Amino acid sequence: MTISFKRIYDKPSASDGMRVLVDRLWPRGVSKASAHIDLWIKEITPSNELRKWFHVDPDKRFAEFSKRYRAELRKNHEAVEKARASLADTVTFVSAVKDVERSHVPILRSYIERR
Repeated sequence: MTISFKRIYDKPSASDGMRVLVDRLWPRGVSKASAHIDLWIKEITPSNELRKWFHVDPDKRFAEFSKRYRAELRKNHEAVEKARASLADTVTFVSAVKDVERSHVPILRSYIERR
């Protein structure tokens, strides 16, 4: 399985493969038709509490956020495995976060790829 990621505001392309929204909330200003989302797996995104805590100071809290989010994923093993089983060979995780590299998206990708 190959997993890449991009912002939902970037234009979809045929090379995206299966487009999976990995945000807990639907992105503002994006219609479902224009998003071209094949699957929305909000069950394995960071909890609201963790997400809000992180957004207070993302630069200083990223390392701790990463640890806490991985712990949430381990506790939510059943949902992670269910999501993983639903994925195609080529997947693009799509998110509305401004800085995809310093968000939950690469952490989730790494976690799923190691399973």
